[in-house]
Amino acid sequence: MLFDPNFAVPAAIDLLPPRCGLIMTLEEHRVEETAGGRKSRAIANWSVEKIRAMGGDAVKVLAWYRPDADAAVNQHQKRFVREIGEECARHDVPYVLELLVYPFLGSANHTADYVESPGKLPGLVIDSVREFAKPEYGVDLLKLESPLAANSLPARDGSTEARAAQKEFDAIGDICRERSIPWVLLSGGAAPEKFERVLDFAYAAGAGGFLAGRTIWLDAVLKNFPDLTAVSASLRKDGLGVLERLNKLTTAKGTPWKARFPVFTDIKQEGDFARAY
Repeated sequence: MLFDPNFAVPAAIDLLPPRCGLIMTLEEHRVEETAGGRKSRAIANWSVEKIRAMGGDAVKVLAWYRPDADAAVNQHQKRFVREIGEECARHDVPYVLELLVYPFLGSANHTADYVESPGKLPGLVIDSVREFAKPEYGVDLLKLESPLAANSLPARDGSTEARAAQKEFDAIGDICRERSIPWVLLSGGAAPEKFERVLDFAYAAGAGGFLAGRTIWLDAVLKNFPDLTAVSASLRKDGLGVLERLNKLTTAKGTPWKARFPVFTDIKQEGDFARAY
């Protein structure tokens, strides 16, 4: 489960089963918006060290990024991501990096909301992955958006349009495979059937899973809030149904993660595991 420290932790930390992994958000959702692009920062009074001390199993950071943004903005974003990677390594906690392309301030599609940019170019998404897959950032898992807008993605049916779309996903898969970085898909709030289509393309390119929120729970909230009893009932029925379908698709088509250190049967002499870990 992915928790933020502002609301989710105080509301639900005591309800989380110990067997369930806890990913903790580090970045402030309010960014510095400039004409040249967006600058990210960590939540005030929050850190990798605190996440580790609380028992977090991984640190999640969203970095808004465009390769064509102002050079000074991109240098800020790269430094932001790199320094967190160094902290994660220092505290021995996995680093989950989420990348999102965004519309520039003043552009037709500009919004500060956490939504998919309908006019994004696949090259911007792919080049962003290419940059942050570099070892210097210390990323352990990439949480990525679809290189093509979910609402305009064709069915994966072998058509010319589908083959062209698959090439964009394959470009991401090639980068992650070369760097040995597993990757999962974010939902961006897409409708469940649209997100399943995204996953179908991504899994064919080597993605391992998904890290989704609104695709699973938003419909229940929009239809029923502020009736919390109705929200809860809808989540247990419809939200859980969406999650089960996504899990079934992932089990069937996702690429399993494999540890990069030897298992017991590979150990030939004392010290083999320590050297490889």
